[in-house]
Amino acid sequence: MIHDDRGAWPPVAAHGPLRAKPGSVLGKRCFVLDLDGTVYLGDKPIKGAVEFIRRRWEDCDFYFLSNNTSRGPAAYIKKLGGMGIPAEARQLLSPTLPLVAYLRETGIERAYLVGNRDYSGALAEAVPELHLGPEDAQAVILAYDTELTYEKLRISAHLLQKPETVYLATHPDLVCPDPAGPLPDVGSFIALYEKAVGRLPQRIFGKPDPAVLGTLPSLYPREAMVIAGDRLSTDKKLADNAGIDFILVLSGEAKADDLRGEERLPWRTVRDLGELS
Repeated sequence: MIHDDRGAWPPVAAHGPLRAKPGSVLGKRCFVLDLDGTVYLGDKPIKGAVEFIRRRWEDCDFYFLSNNTSRGPAAYIKKLGGMGIPAEARQLLSPTLPLVAYLRETGIERAYLVGNRDYSGALAEAVPELHLGPEDAQAVILAYDTELTYEKLRISAHLLQKPETVYLATHPDLVCPDPAGPLPDVGSFIALYEKAVGRLPQRIFGKPDPAVLGTLPSLYPREAMVIAGDRLSTDKKLADNAGIDFILVLSGEAKADDLRGEERLPWRTVRDLGELS
């Protein structure tokens, strides 16, 4: 069994809220922001959102949440830093947090990762005792692999034909937003494996599972928290599942018409975060 006394990774708000300042926006102090489609679109910053974050950086606590497991935390810190947002590792939330917890709880020490080299390095750093390779793999971990090859598909498909192999996926998103159009994401890969080997993941991490929020709900009153994102199926559903208010931004995937038929409407709907005071 894997033992590690460093606590959950990444070390999100391990010792309380980031700042002890009394500021807020519309009564909200803790902002959990989706990234792609909310803060930026691909490599292009969403101007209003970036200006809002920078303007309110000293007033509120910002956390950045992405289901995208094609890269490790260092890449997100660098990308946000290039936009003038001085994010730290403890402000990043991702499916890696509950995934690592699950690996430790279940004692999985050997796994085959269908994922990018960058994410493989991040996962190895998070759980150094975890052997990543096909030899005697106890599990297959399906991440957002933008370096996917047929060899990876072959190896993972063979492993998944063994009923004892645990099947895990980092998140359920069907597509990843891109300025040129949506791209196949883990949810699409899951459909491929279902057709090929007749299996679905035993656990899917990330949004909309509230576990992706880590310790945040215990650090702030729910009424002081808000989640902002551009997707109803993941971002809004996460907020609903966690009992937290939701801001829908129309700077990414969702359109205002998509709200028709929604049982619970967003707390706010804005073109982008720049419309907030």
